[in-house]
Amino acid sequence: MLLTIIIVLFSLVLLTALHELGHFLLARKFGVRVEEFGIGYPPRIFGKKIGQTIYSLNLLPFGAFVRILGDEETDNSQESFSQKTLWQRALILAGGVVSFWLVAVIIFTIIIGVGGIPTAVDDDFAQAGANPFIQILQVVPKSPAELAGIKPGDKIINLKFANEDLQSGKVGEAQGFIASHKGEEIQMGVMRGDQEIDIAVTPRINPPMGEGALGIAMARVVLTKTAWYKAPYKGVEITIQQTKNIPLTLVKAIKSKMQGQKNNDLQFVGPIGLGQIMGQALGQGWGNFLMLIAMISIWMALFNLLPIPALDGGRLLFLGIELIRRKPVNPVIEKRITAVFFFIMIGFMALVSIKDVIKLF
Repeated sequence: MLLTIIIVLFSLVLLTALHELGHFLLARKFGVRVEEFGIGYPPRIFGKKIGQTIYSLNLLPFGAFVRILGDEETDNSQESFSQKTLWQRALILAGGVVSFWLVAVIIFTIIIGVGGIPTAVDDDFAQAGANPFIQILQVVPKSPAELAGIKPGDKIINLKFANEDLQSGKVGEAQGFIASHKGEEIQMGVMRGDQEIDIAVTPRINPPMGEGALGIAMARVVLTKTAWYKAPYKGVEITIQQTKNIPLTLVKAIKSKMQGQKNNDLQFVGPIGLGQIMGQALGQGWGNFLMLIAMISIWMALFNLLPIPALDGGRLLFLGIELIRRKPVNPVIEKRITAVFFFIMIGFMALVSIKDVIKLF
């Protein structure tokens, strides 16, 4: 458990540090002085000045930061962010977002070149060398599956009842087996990470509409692998596709929510909830964990691009206004607006985190 917490925390800090590295590298590229590059948040534990930059390790391990000359206060020095051209400032701000996408590309490249990307196929799929398996995609809260301990990402090895033993990689056959034993306790053998587990579960006789007897969504899956020299191109392709899919999925989920439909796809989570999800993914193996990190990177790229003050997208919005007006927005006004939205975001995150804590008990 402690190791899982350390790995999850390290991954989030590393992801944030790579985001800040994007700002750092472009700031240096355009001659802007970076006063500090910090891992974690103050108070400072250790710091070493190399050139004009302090590289620090800080006590609160919840992210990373860069402190750039002229970023928050106007400074007339030639090394100041505020004195650079509009397009240079825009690129420095966009550097963090681009870093998130690059992280996703690299991770997808590694996964598809080494282990393979899970791809859903139908029951008729047949290909030499492919080894299809059934994977649990979703578990409905308070369903027999959840109460029994079945988790998303579990791979179904077999289904047993008395002398019956179904070992099949076809969803239709698994669904038929479950349907034929409603009200009877069956044994489900699953692979979770590197661990094989037998779980006793009883399919419901009269399940709620759309949930199924066990309350699971499953798919027949194969691992699609690409030659190493093609993997980077495929990594870019997958990143672009997921970047398109996320907003579409979000709009669809919001629409169904507004229509009063039950939808488990739209759930806000804070740092605690995200850590829990990452811990579950890690329990399913490094492949699933890295896939989740790549998806989080894309989510963070899109989120940071939102035109909300306090985010990179909000800063870019102010630059857009400057471009139209042909003069910068009043720094005092920009600072006040940013502060208001920052505290709104902190408040929202606190509320979501409280909700995450309540779910744990």
